Amino acid sequence: MTALTVRLPNSVHQKVRELALRDEISVNQFIAAAVSEKMASVMTLDYLKSEAAKSSRGAFDRFMTLVPDTMAAAGDELPKS
Repeated sequence: MTALTVRLPNSVHQKVRELALRDEISVNQFIAAAVSEKMASVMTLDYLKSEAAKSSRGAFDRFMTLVPDTMAAAGDELPKS
């Protein structure tokens, strides 16, 4: 495991301490979880952008022609505006 020094504004540090206490975890665990969540978010966005770059409008249109033109199942309707 690596040690890392992070400078936080006092207000942020105080809020992190409060939230960690509320979750009954250490400040280190809270920060590690927060960094992990941010990494997952960024990596997911990168993955989706990469997959989108491989796509084409023509392939989408061909796929959509395979979808039957039927009414939505009960409960799946769009809300009325």
